Amino acid sequence: MTTPQLAKMIDHTLLRADATRNEITKLTEEAKQYQFASVCVNPGWVSYAAEQLQGTGVDICTVIGFPLGASTSETKAFETKDAIAKGATEVDMVINISALKDGKDDVVEQDIRAVVEAAAGTLVKVIIETCLLTDDEKVRACQAAVRAGADFVKTSTGFSTGGATPEDIALMRRTVGPDVGVKASGGVRSLEDMQKMIEAGATRIGASSGVKIMQGGQSTSSY
Repeated sequence: MTTPQLAKMIDHTLLRADATRNEITKLTEEAKQYQFASVCVNPGWVSYAAEQLQGTGVDICTVIGFPLGASTSETKAFETKDAIAKGATEVDMVINISALKDGKDDVVEQDIRAVVEAAAGTLVKVIIETCLLTDDEKVRACQAAVRAGADFVKTSTGFSTGGATPEDIALMRRTVGPDVGVKASGGVRSLEDMQKMIEAGATRIGASSGVKIMQGGQSTSSY
């Protein structure tokens, strides 16, 4: 895989609560330079990032119900519509983890569908937070995402107890089949990490270490 092809698999990410305008500007400049798939920022930065990246071919990704997934479906739907109106071209939503743990898969599916419908064709990735789930729960979460019409399933927020593993990526890929994307996020810090995720079935990588990955280095970032 060529370097440009690798870059087009990376969501260049900055989701820290204390991120400054200068840091977001740097993120967008790096995304332009390397032509990453997207920048992934909190909703409050969507308008600014969209302005900085207009006409560059870099998408604007944001997060919905982040990082706990515990807001209501109505809130997630509103947040989705608002983010898209402000320039988001992809949304990564966190599932209702409590409902999944309680065996209420219909509630999980409805929650995802609320975001998919609010997105109205905008790409939706579903964060299942693998570190909090059993393998059975991971499978059920992925199945709910597919039934609800999501475009991707995604491992992690990067803000819980663990991140992506090749084993989880492989399980998610087996569950969703070939036509739904699988995004590895959380702890992908090097080109070697990224290659392991791709080999396991990932089609997108969420990382704050995109530049280090492109340079073949190792980052100490947690996301």
